[in-house]
Amino acid sequence: MHHPHQPTPPEPELFTWAFASDPYPAYAWLRQHAPVSKRQLPSGVEAWLVTRYADARQALADQRLSKNPAHHDEPAHAKGKTGIPGERKAELMTHLLNIDPPDHTRLRRLVSKAFTPRRVAEFAPRVQELTDQLIDRFVERGEADLIHEFAFPLPIYAICDMLGVPREDQDDFRDWAGMMIRHGGGPRGGVARSVKKMRGYLAELIHRKREAPGDDLISGLIRASDHGEHLTENEAAAMAFILLFAGFETTVNLIGNGTYALLTHPDQRETLQKSLDAGDTGLLETGIEELLRYDGPVELATWRFATEPLRIGGQDIAVGDPVLVVLAAAYRDPDRFPDPDLLDLARRDNQHLGYGHGIHYCLGAPLARLEGQTALATLLRRLPDLQLAVEPEELRWRGGLIMRGLRTLPVEFTPRAR
Repeated sequence: MHHPHQPTPPEPELFTWAFASDPYPAYAWLRQHAPVSKRQLPSGVEAWLVTRYADARQALADQRLSKNPAHHDEPAHAKGKTGIPGERKAELMTHLLNIDPPDHTRLRRLVSKAFTPRRVAEFAPRVQELTDQLIDRFVERGEADLIHEFAFPLPIYAICDMLGVPREDQDDFRDWAGMMIRHGGGPRGGVARSVKKMRGYLAELIHRKREAPGDDLISGLIRASDHGEHLTENEAAAMAFILLFAGFETTVNLIGNGTYALLTHPDQRETLQKSLDAGDTGLLETGIEELLRYDGPVELATWRFATEPLRIGGQDIAVGDPVLVVLAAAYRDPDRFPDPDLLDLARRDNQHLGYGHGIHYCLGAPLARLEGQTALATLLRRLPDLQLAVEPEELRWRGGLIMRGLRTLPVEFTPRAR
């Protein structure tokens, strides 16, 4: 019921710089007035944006929505504008995010064997050690950029260790990943080159692990593969690549956005700090889930394409239409989360969709949780007077469609001895 003196607010502009800084008001408008609507994206491709929680959850698990870009009805030249930058030219398309059953089922089962919650739990001391080493590098300076010096290297070194990339090669990985994250939204040349180098390196590493397997993820994939569940060379490289890619920028943003949210909500941060000082991890555990919901690292779920006509939220979707589930809009849906715009680290009933939902539910969720919890807890413990070194409005967000993350996060604190 709209009263005459309450006109519908004007339709917000999407995908501008102002929108990138704070997309939530625009998403609230869409949830209310156009919950499933066809929009032109910055690339020129048209896609359906799904913004309400119930619709988002349905769409994420709907098998009629394929992850395979071959189902897109656009002409070939537009197909290149969907997916991960750089994967297109590097034969890396056959990975978990882009495939449907039965291939997805087979590959996922393989990775699950190698990537178990137990393995992640055993990895906890290493993540703690990496976290401390990174903080050691800037703790005496009294200032740091938490993206480049902390949130960015931590998941890279962690996933490299887990995959079995030798320490002496990890800085190369760091450089390649840096190219991918810096230029994800810009010129494609550098990204494609980095992906190609990474791809070549992974193929070579797979050969080395065949000769001399270890107790790492790539060796585990090879072992599982040699026990009858065949994994082609292409699939193995693509698999290692997607574990890197999916597990890397998302975690950078989880740590970056999460730290930023804590620094701008001092009461919540103080409560968390006190509970950690008391040796309690309960609030840290619910807190990481709430930070994912409140300002999560993935703004839009990866591309899906309709393989048959279907209806979402009362809208008819045609075969071949791209569908983008706007996780960031679903996270703030008041029909699912009371006081959705409030950061409440103790929020219990928090079925956010930050790791997706359905058959593509994130395999790396346990590792991401471990890295996020360790990173935030260690920062708060070691740098208790951590604060932003700039005004929030001076921060720049990386412009990209799928991911949401800060370019830099300058902080200051009392310098301490290592």
